[in-house]
Amino acid sequence: MLIGVIAGLIGLSLGIFGILAFRVSEQQRQLTDMEFADPSLPDGAAEVLAAVGRAFVVVDAIDGVVRASPAAYAYGLVRGHTLVHDQVLEMTARVRRDGVILEKQLELPRGPLGQGTIVVQVRAAMIAEEYILLLADDRTEFTRTEEVRNDFVANVSHELKTPVGGISLLAEALEASADDPEAVRRFAKRMHKESARLAALVQDIIELSRLQGANVAQQGRPVDINTVVSEAVDRSQLPAETKNIQLVVGGRAQAMVYGDQDLLVTALRNLIDNAIRYSPENTRVGIGVRAKDGLVSVSVTDQGEGLSPEDQERVFERFYRVDAARSRHTGGTGLGLSIVKHVISNHGGEVTLWSQPGQGSTFTIRLPEMEGQDEAAAPEARNSAESPARDAPARGTGAPGTVPSPGQPQRRDAAGVHEQGASA
Repeated sequence: MLIGVIAGLIGLSLGIFGILAFRVSEQQRQLTDMEFADPSLPDGAAEVLAAVGRAFVVVDAIDGVVRASPAAYAYGLVRGHTLVHDQVLEMTARVRRDGVILEKQLELPRGPLGQGTIVVQVRAAMIAEEYILLLADDRTEFTRTEEVRNDFVANVSHELKTPVGGISLLAEALEASADDPEAVRRFAKRMHKESARLAALVQDIIELSRLQGANVAQQGRPVDINTVVSEAVDRSQLPAETKNIQLVVGGRAQAMVYGDQDLLVTALRNLIDNAIRYSPENTRVGIGVRAKDGLVSVSVTDQGEGLSPEDQERVFERFYRVDAARSRHTGGTGLGLSIVKHVISNHGGEVTLWSQPGQGSTFTIRLPEMEGQDEAAAPEARNSAESPARDAPARGTGAPGTVPSPGQPQRRDAAGVHEQGASA
């Protein structure tokens, strides 16, 4: 009996002690929660920030991130609960010290690795008494476009000055040599050449400006690539005959593409003219056509000197010339390949380059086949494709579609899309 009473008292004591320990633990947990409770924004602030439509970050009195939008993390402004960039922290410190609203355009590293940067317009302001709001707008693309435009204007001004200055000097020399018929003829010939160069440059600038505003998706129509090839070759016959260069066409495509036929002819003609310009006399330029795996490909192969890897990376830049002195002699403007790139890009395609010094070069244009082509359109494509194929022997000797290259390993048929590229 006594043992039972003692055991009961011990059990009761342990129970009371457990209850007291639980209550003390609960009180300590509540105090801890109150001490480290997440800060909250003023009423209505979260709803307003959600409607702003810009990346935002809200920081507290010690620059701890209270709230940040997904875009702020994507821009690299915030990592975890910390502001990453010192420039942004300097802005928050000044806003907190002076109570002013600051706005700056900052170029910041996009991430902890690599050289990528992002240009953001950041606005910092106090909200309530302890928080600072940062609003960020990505201006990278706008800044890049502005730089491209400024560079383009500067390049155009420089390129126009050269022929205009040449014509001015030649006019002065012509006036001073009025009594010398031979000098008059020589200067007049030079003036004609410079004026032709100026006209070509202005025409290319107009063409490039027109391309940037073209909407192929709205203005396009079904185009037979064989007709494009035939027309581009016909337009390039005169400069080819001047250098006794044969244009050899091989292959055909029985699929249509969607786009602007005039622009595609311009792009392909630029590639052919470029190949002619940088090919030696008495050689051949091959134009191959092929349709495979939903793509229509056209390749232009020359037998020129080829390009170094450094030049291959820049040939599509505006006004870039591999040999500036030679380009002035041959009449190149440095815009032809840039126009090609814009045209093909607007059509949802790509243009690639293969070249090796001493091995010649090839440009390859790839365009997606038009989807939903009617079966009735196939015979028309075949009929029009047969025409340039029949004309190929007239433009060059040997089997249609071949581009013999004496003194170097034999290349594929021009109809095969050889991963090559042409001289700039």
